[in-house]
Amino acid sequence: MEPRQHHNVTLAILTLAGSAFSLQQTMVFPALSTFQREFEASTAWTTWVLTGFLVAAAVTTPILGRLGDQFGKKRVLIVSLALFVIGCLGAAAAWNIWSLIAFRALSGAGGALFPLSFAIIRDEFPPEKVKVGIGLLSAVWGVGGGFGIVLSGVIVDNASWRWLFVLGSLPVAITIVLIHRLVPESPVRSPSRVDYPGALLLGGALVALMVALTEGERWGWSSAPILALAALSAACFLLWSHVELRSESPMVDMRMLAHRPVLLTNVTTMVSGFALFACFVLVPAFVQASAAGGYGFGASATMAGLYLLPSSVAMLFSGPAAGFLGRRFGSKWPLAGGMLTVSLAALLLAVAHDEPWHVVAATCLLGLGVGAAFAAMAALIAENVAATEMGVATGMNTVVRLIGAVIGGQVAAALLTAQTIGATSVPAESAYTTTFALSAGAGLLASLLALSIVARPLRHRLEPLAEGSAPI
Repeated sequence: MEPRQHHNVTLAILTLAGSAFSLQQTMVFPALSTFQREFEASTAWTTWVLTGFLVAAAVTTPILGRLGDQFGKKRVLIVSLALFVIGCLGAAAAWNIWSLIAFRALSGAGGALFPLSFAIIRDEFPPEKVKVGIGLLSAVWGVGGGFGIVLSGVIVDNASWRWLFVLGSLPVAITIVLIHRLVPESPVRSPSRVDYPGALLLGGALVALMVALTEGERWGWSSAPILALAALSAACFLLWSHVELRSESPMVDMRMLAHRPVLLTNVTTMVSGFALFACFVLVPAFVQASAAGGYGFGASATMAGLYLLPSSVAMLFSGPAAGFLGRRFGSKWPLAGGMLTVSLAALLLAVAHDEPWHVVAATCLLGLGVGAAFAAMAALIAENVAATEMGVATGMNTVVRLIGAVIGGQVAAALLTAQTIGATSVPAESAYTTTFALSAGAGLLASLLALSIVARPLRHRLEPLAEGSAPI
């Protein structure tokens, strides 16, 4: 039998893996204009360096989460991270924009890191340590992401952009070795077959949905391609639900998703994704805007990243704190409090942004709220699903957060395009304040939704529906 390491060793390795992945994930943001110049690509295709990653992550995360439940979370985690490293090294050697997009899409498989790691923590840790462990791992997502933006600016300004992917892949490769040698394989398995029809239908639905959401602003929301993608996504989702309800071994137990605490947590997660992404995307753009437009500070790309560093540091403290609070009072309270804090931060950005310290204070609040909310979301899923469903359940939670984030980004982009200064293409200050105000409203709604969550553990998989019976 494989020796069991102390759970703190497992947590340290998973935290290192999460930090390394988050660091590399955000390092491409400041380099998009560099990719466009290097490959003489259009802005639309250059944005697919990000879009391809998001679409691939949305599709592979629940599938790999389910495979982890079935075949071993450690094993699938290593595969996920290996695909990420291969994608990074391929991106470093990219010879045109198409190859860069393809390798970034391959890297998207690394998005399963956090759901699989949460599931390992659930299986390996003493019950009283689970929420704190999830909180710390959730916090490093923000910490690594914040430092990644700053580090990227330094690399792009002083070296080749290819080093973004080389340096980003090295720590992930090291963590693969550490996971293989030191993290024990979970004994908790879901004894079922691979659901190929379910995986294909869910994958098709998510690809169509994510492409429609990310390209709607550019292609036109009422254009034939967007409407066709929306219809295809809806059809695939409906067929997927039908297949999963009647499968003897569904990839996703639909009754688990419909379980009230899980459903409310996922709805809250989607709304929070909208609020968070709109804020994080707009803050760097706002501080980089020239003060000649009546707002902004004319900051460089590197300095814009520094404005977000306080939020990253705040997450490092609020994530574990949310775990402690969740263990004592229940995880819905740090989720509600975290999203209320996000709402206050967004409101502060909307009404007070004339001085740099106004923005720094708001991003500190934003980090405190995000760290607490992300930790509580994963903990609520852990409280309300069986151990054999943890991988796919947290994977689906990640997907709905991505969908909310993309919607938030598209709303922000639409407002920045619609509200401009005179006849120019420069966004007006009102575009930013309106988006921040919408984020504040979304954060408040997420906080109220969180308060309605009541933990009701679902400890067994329900039998598939008999033909002709109604879902329960």
